[in-house]
Amino acid sequence: MPIEKDNLKQIISSMPSTPGVYQYFNADGKIIYVGKAKNLKRRVSSYFNKVHDSAKTNILVSNIADIKYICVNTEADALLLENNLIKKYQPRYNILLKDGKTYPWLCITKEPFPRVFKTRNVVRGADYFGPYPSSWTLDLLLELIRELYPIRTCKHPLTEQGIASHKYDVCLQYHIKNCLAPCVGRQSQEEYRKFIDEIREIAKGRSHIITDYLLQQMQQLASEYKFEEAQKVKEKYDLIVKYQSKTVITTTSDNDIDVFGYDEDEGSAYINILRIAGGSVVQGFTIEYKKTLDEPKEEILSLAIVELRERFKSISREVIVPFMPDIELDKVNFVIPQKGDKKKLLDLSTQNVKQYRVDKYKQSEKLNPEQRQVRLLKEIQERLYLDKLPQHIECFDNSNISGSDAVAACVVYKMAKPSKKDYRKYIIKTVEGPDDYASMAEVVNRRYSRMIEEGTPLPDLILTDGGKGQMEVVRRVVEDELGLNIAIAGLAKNDKHHTSEVLVGFPPRSIGLKPTDTLFKFLASVQDEVHRFAITFHRDKRSKSQTQSELDKIVGVGEKTKNLLLKHFKSVKRISLASEYEISEVIGKSRASVVYAHFHPKMEP
Repeated sequence: MPIEKDNLKQIISSMPSTPGVYQYFNADGKIIYVGKAKNLKRRVSSYFNKVHDSAKTNILVSNIADIKYICVNTEADALLLENNLIKKYQPRYNILLKDGKTYPWLCITKEPFPRVFKTRNVVRGADYFGPYPSSWTLDLLLELIRELYPIRTCKHPLTEQGIASHKYDVCLQYHIKNCLAPCVGRQSQEEYRKFIDEIREIAKGRSHIITDYLLQQMQQLASEYKFEEAQKVKEKYDLIVKYQSKTVITTTSDNDIDVFGYDEDEGSAYINILRIAGGSVVQGFTIEYKKTLDEPKEEILSLAIVELRERFKSISREVIVPFMPDIELDKVNFVIPQKGDKKKLLDLSTQNVKQYRVDKYKQSEKLNPEQRQVRLLKEIQERLYLDKLPQHIECFDNSNISGSDAVAACVVYKMAKPSKKDYRKYIIKTVEGPDDYASMAEVVNRRYSRMIEEGTPLPDLILTDGGKGQMEVVRRVVEDELGLNIAIAGLAKNDKHHTSEVLVGFPPRSIGLKPTDTLFKFLASVQDEVHRFAITFHRDKRSKSQTQSELDKIVGVGEKTKNLLLKHFKSVKRISLASEYEISEVIGKSRASVVYAHFHPKMEP
């Protein structure tokens, strides 16, 4: 169904095309649905651009009053975060549609001879690693661990005393070499602990131990020409590398944590909070502070921490921050992580706050499209050292092939947008041969001489499709010959004919823009546009000259007659070989005699 609420339309239009979780709120501000997406913008848009087959989905959409979202790094992270939020808030429509299952963990018990197994229930008294997006992923890891390490699978409460009293007997797993029988003292606790320590490292995502082993096994099997077995090992190696990475969405720590991300621009500061409760991300929120007195970021972050903790009634004693705030809170420990899970959580909060700032820009530009243009023009003015805002920009380019059919073009941009009605094409009149400098001088002189005569407003900035040489040619015409004061910049290209640098001043110097800069992209697009316009004009002119034929030399044969002949005979050669009667059948006797006489002149005696 079409979007009717303007606020929802604006939110969706500025959403990122990244993985994440979206939350729908009703008019009372209550979460009514939580969903995951590989592409947030595409997924959320799909709810509003059609009438759904499901009545429940249509009812859901009709009750949406607001949308919020949290960005994550991967689709797997989105899946896990969705699970956490659904269990936390129990949204009405998720309860109708979701099964609410928990995700599997790898459990390592805290026993003298620890067991390693899969579980969906996290309780105290053991170490947990995960969760994993699917049972298949964890089953694969367990299979590999059991192939590498012959650890026990039984549930006996093994102790040194029980083993010494011969309370247990070996089982089938020992006989098939899947266990070394610590239950009867055939494996020491120290040796068993070494296996568990290595498994623990693998579970933490430190996969080099297992991959080194698998690589060694592959090489051994290949040297023995057991290529099928080597391929199977390789598949396990590839899979463990692909799926072993540990998610940042959840931690096994029982502590509640507040994570704050920070970003700012000239006028505002943005602070994001991610709330970790029971080891899971349960909430994400971003606020904006308008700067008034150029407050330091430490002071702004302090204000935001107090505001957001109060708003969400947080009593977390651990707070992760990007830098130390200018505040001390009772029984609160501020942490600036450098690595590990906490650093990943800080990076995730920072990613969300940066995305919030980008969204604000996009929404502001949609409400006031001229804002982006003015900001871009101000940047051009600052970076190119111009005296005034370049509201009117013109760019020139030449086009010819070895001097033939030489043409030039001028494109015009007003308020950073192409003004195509002001574009101009020029046929080079005074230059013989391929001389780009002379052609540029002719066109620039013709352009601005006419504008002076007609009293047309002159541009604020002239861009040349070329480097120092072209800039100097334009300067001589504009300043020395015409006596004008117009800023000039050059757009130099590299060997691949791509814009490589922007030159300003005399002598010209590069202003050091990066290809990823918005200003660089804009200037490169202007250069591409004038090149396209000039090439198109040159191609049209060359095509027209190439279509001229011997028929154009015949007096009395116009365009209509020529087209009739070419349509019927297909080529000039066939016309020249046709009889006068055959030609007259197409264009009549009178004109046929003229055409025939041209191709069959009478010999003088």
